[in-house]
Amino acid sequence: MATASREATSKAREIKLAHSPDSDDAFMFYGLATHKVRTPGLQFSHVLADIETLNQAANDEVYDVTAISFAAYAHLREKYVLLDCGASFGEGYGPIVVASHPLRREELAGMRIGIPGLRTTAYLTLKLYEPRISPVVMAFDKILDAVRSGTVEAGLLIHEGQLLFPQMGLHRVVDLGQWWLEQTGLPLPLGGNAIRRALGARTGRQVAKVIRESVAYSLEHREAALNYAMQFARDMEPELADKFVGMYVNKWTLGYGEPGRRAVRELLARGVAAGLIPGPAEPEFLSEAAE
Repeated sequence: MATASREATSKAREIKLAHSPDSDDAFMFYGLATHKVRTPGLQFSHVLADIETLNQAANDEVYDVTAISFAAYAHLREKYVLLDCGASFGEGYGPIVVASHPLRREELAGMRIGIPGLRTTAYLTLKLYEPRISPVVMAFDKILDAVRSGTVEAGLLIHEGQLLFPQMGLHRVVDLGQWWLEQTGLPLPLGGNAIRRALGARTGRQVAKVIRESVAYSLEHREAALNYAMQFARDMEPELADKFVGMYVNKWTLGYGEPGRRAVRELLARGVAAGLIPGPAEPEFLSEAAE
């Protein structure tokens, strides 16, 4: 039996899977990373990197399956296709612009703002909100300190920073997810999982099925998955980590549905119309079911 098991493993197709080292992604992939879900014919190796690093790596198709910003997808559509599960949406909440003192929207014009990357959805949404900012690219987890120290005049927060900034005495200028909902009536699509087109649709559907099962397993075993995710929570208290995971691993993560797909189309369409990303505006999704 051991020999048969080794032979099966040797014949399995290796899939290099990359995602961010954040508690929500760790929660999402708990079932897969801890071998709680079956992966027949596939063997996954996990790579962790911040989202802008993954956006850039996708230019060279470094990873078979990768988390990418929806803004970056516009540059990558010829190399990757979006899976229809594993995405993060902000339903009335999302990336937050903060400053050391209260600011009005018009005061952001010309201001030096720390951002987590030029291809992040957070930056695209900020440019739709206020086009005249002066971006300063830095690691996402350095932005809070940069604002507090005065290195930049304001900062664009993603990940856990969205919940931590009040503890540092900073002021919210705008929640871009809330602004987006007011503008469109839709959730803000932030990032999703994409697979290299070169792997083919059959493998893509296999991967989509495994990722959906991993998300479902984590949601069904929330306490165990959250305990696993805490090691990636960057000093967050369990209550805050639980809140953060709940914000970004939910019904939208299991599947976009038509509202989610419409939200992605709307984001891309507005970005294309503003000249911020290349067209076309229509995204392509690969479902686990045969098309």
